[in-house]
Amino acid sequence: MAVPWRRCWRSRSGAAVILDWCSGISGRAFTRAASTASRDARQILIRHGLSHNLDKSASLTRYRHLYPTQRICCCSIHSDAKLKDPFSLAQNDLQNLYEDIKKEMFASKAELKSLCDYYFDGKGKAFRPMIVVLMARACNVHSNKESALLPAQRSIAMISEMIHTASLVHDDVIDDSDTRRGKHTINNVWGERKAILAGDFILSVASMALARIGNNAVVSVLSQVIEDLVRGEFMQLGSKENENERFKHYLEKTFKKTASLIANSCKAVSILVNSDPEVHEIAYQYGRNVGIAFQLVDDVLDFTSCAKHLGKPSAADLKLGLATGPVLFACQQFPELHAMIMRRFSSDGDVDRAWHYVQKSDGVEQTNYLAQRYCQEAIHQISRLRPSTERDALIRLTELVLSRDK
Repeated sequence: MAVPWRRCWRSRSGAAVILDWCSGISGRAFTRAASTASRDARQILIRHGLSHNLDKSASLTRYRHLYPTQRICCCSIHSDAKLKDPFSLAQNDLQNLYEDIKKEMFASKAELKSLCDYYFDGKGKAFRPMIVVLMARACNVHSNKESALLPAQRSIAMISEMIHTASLVHDDVIDDSDTRRGKHTINNVWGERKAILAGDFILSVASMALARIGNNAVVSVLSQVIEDLVRGEFMQLGSKENENERFKHYLEKTFKKTASLIANSCKAVSILVNSDPEVHEIAYQYGRNVGIAFQLVDDVLDFTSCAKHLGKPSAADLKLGLATGPVLFACQQFPELHAMIMRRFSSDGDVDRAWHYVQKSDGVEQTNYLAQRYCQEAIHQISRLRPSTERDALIRLTELVLSRDK
């Protein structure tokens, strides 16, 4: 007989296995202790109509032959990978990135130019372009070519940053945010209408740059990102009454809003240099898993980091009515959170009470553990490629994602 759903969540191994199936991570047994929980999780998934996820692991076995490697754990990366700093390795390729983006966004109207240039001030982390250029070089080496970045691959790195920035501009309008990256938001300085138009303009410039690449497959892949962003935003506006569906909804929303851009950008640069769909899938799955892990850590930081580090107010998600990973895990220990989640923390004192429930629970620890699982899967995926400095840097990147504090 399967253990109760809530009891499975309270178990580290049980939580990992259930979420693995729901979110599409392959169902390999991670530890001997998890095997029993895996059987229980299967029964639970069948009972709740999620059994279609049980076959997903089989699809991941088809490309293990590409470059057989040993299983690598993100907490014990081989010594060579530890020497490769992703940001330093990508620095030359990203030099003048923001200046080149500004040149793309030529606008005759001075005010529109000021709005569009506002976030392209060179103070961002350039996290997404960095992943894109490293993935491009890793795929180039894997395809028996020089690692040198193709012009079209660098264009995709620029496009990924433009799409990301446009989404931030629109998010700030939707959330009525006052600060972003430690300074006033565009909507706070210029107003909502002009902020919306600025975001639209950045997206239009990104679309034109994408069209100039001239590859229909790449256009199709990156166009999916725009659709996912919109669908993800609509998902965030809603919630699930059914507790068993709520985490699945949260992870799907997380993919669409955050991970889709990274996953599809990685896939796009692989398409430009390799015609093998299996290589495309490796690039996509690495980006997908790193992207979800990145957002999970971001959701944790909303409870553990101060506003100075984040560049935005802490507890911002609760104040927006959003139940992220730490809250959903805490709800398993404190069922009182269920009613707060459904009313989106709108009653007086809800935000403070929810905050304290999360602090008293293991919600932060469980969310961090889940992020580790996604990073382990990302390592497994990228390890299928031929060894290279860039591949090792992408492995190293998973450590940086888990250890970041802002």
